Amino acid sequence: MKKILIIVLFSTLFFSCKKEDKVENVERAFYYWKGNALGQENLSQIKKLKVNKLYVKLFEVDYSETRGNFPFEKNRPSYYDFKELDSVKIVPTVFIKNGIFQYNDEKSLDKLADNIVFLINKYSSEVEYSGRKEPIFAYDEIQIDCDWTKSTKDKYFYLLKKIKELSKKELSCTLRLYPYKYPDIMGVPPVDKATLMCYNLIKPLSQQDKNSILDIDELKKYLNEKKAYPVHLDIALPAFYWTQMYQNNRFMQLVNLSTKEVKSFAKNVKPFWYQVEKDTSINYDTYLKMGDQLKCEDVSASTINEAIAIIKKNVSLDKNTTISLFDLDSSTFTQYTNEEISGFYDTFTK
Repeated sequence: MKKILIIVLFSTLFFSCKKEDKVENVERAFYYWKGNALGQENLSQIKKLKVNKLYVKLFEVDYSETRGNFPFEKNRPSYYDFKELDSVKIVPTVFIKNGIFQYNDEKSLDKLADNIVFLINKYSSEVEYSGRKEPIFAYDEIQIDCDWTKSTKDKYFYLLKKIKELSKKELSCTLRLYPYKYPDIMGVPPVDKATLMCYNLIKPLSQQDKNSILDIDELKKYLNEKKAYPVHLDIALPAFYWTQMYQNNRFMQLVNLSTKEVKSFAKNVKPFWYQVEKDTSINYDTYLKMGDQLKCEDVSASTINEAIAIIKKNVSLDKNTTISLFDLDSSTFTQYTNEEISGFYDTFTK
């Protein structure tokens, strides 16, 4: 009898834990990293896909000796775009370069936190519309994006606490796979929740024979055992492509070309790599010379689904989880069908 009771209790606990770890509700989200207007096509696709949330990068933060901490790549959102997205949660997102922390102490970080909150409020503030004042967008959450290191974590975590204190908003941050796997080394950020970024696992110039956006073998190195993280986790997946341009084996720049476009004027010489066969001008601002090398990287729908299976198996997620795709761009909807994109979200609940 005692043995039976133990088995029943164990089974109850096992299935209870299993049920709690299953995602039941997915909040569909996109990252919007561009500075231009959203555009009618993107607005239409957001509605068709029933996207609930949009992480909008407002600006980045860097440091110089003459200016100190300063914002750049400032993207003031259009009121008219967000007027059409009244049912979508907007999360102002700020990218902070990790290098700034070597020049800052607590006093200057206090000021930086105040400036970040001020600028977010300014960018979301009221505008005159149809004879009355209305906010460009309302928000309940701020997200900070930073690739912190072991040496900068204390200052970065101090800054996060100050932003939370000053803004009085829910605070989230991005979380790369290395700090996720090694919280004892990298620390746990003092935020309400974190978004686990399941892409950009390899430095683009380091391993030329692998896809730096998403390599499944590399993903498995970080996600190889079931574990819980001390902070609520959401998930971000890649839905973008890029092409690296090299001249005389020297990296020059990233160009916004798909593999299909590159194939029209370049020859495939090995996996991911193409060689330009004739001088080519791209949109009148990028000039490719015969002999230039291009590395094309994209992520197929099947690869994303393979990554999702690994995440589901190895990451403990709450029943209510936000799944984000990076990033919102017209090219996303030529690369994947709406059915495939919806599948990326829905698979987490299956």
